[in-house]
Amino acid sequence: MTWLAILAAGVGCYLLKLAGLSVPSRVLERPVVARVADLIPVALLAALIAIQVFTRGPDLVLDARAAALAVAVGLLLVRAPFLVVVFGAAAAAALLRLL
Repeated sequence: MTWLAILAAGVGCYLLKLAGLSVPSRVLERPVVARVADLIPVALLAALIAIQVFTRGPDLVLDARAAALAVAVGLLLVRAPFLVVVFGAAAAAALLRLL
C-alpha cells in the first residue's frame, strides 16, 4: 500500500510538472500571469513560516520562535547580512528559552 501511494505521488508530480510545461507561451507572457507567478513563492514561504512559528501540533502558540521571527524581521529591515539575520534570530530564541 505504501509503494502504491509513493508511485501515485510520483506520477501526480510528473503530470503536474508536465501541465506547467505545456502552458502556451502567450499565456505566460501576460503581465498579470507574470506578476502572480512572481508572488506565489513569496506567499507559500510566508505560509510555511507562519505555520512553523505559530503552531505546535493543532494548537496556536506564542513562544520564543515568535520573538526570533521578530528579531529576524528587524534585522532584515536594517539590511543585515543573511548570516547575521540567522544567527541573531537563533540567539534570540536561545536566550528566551534559557530564561
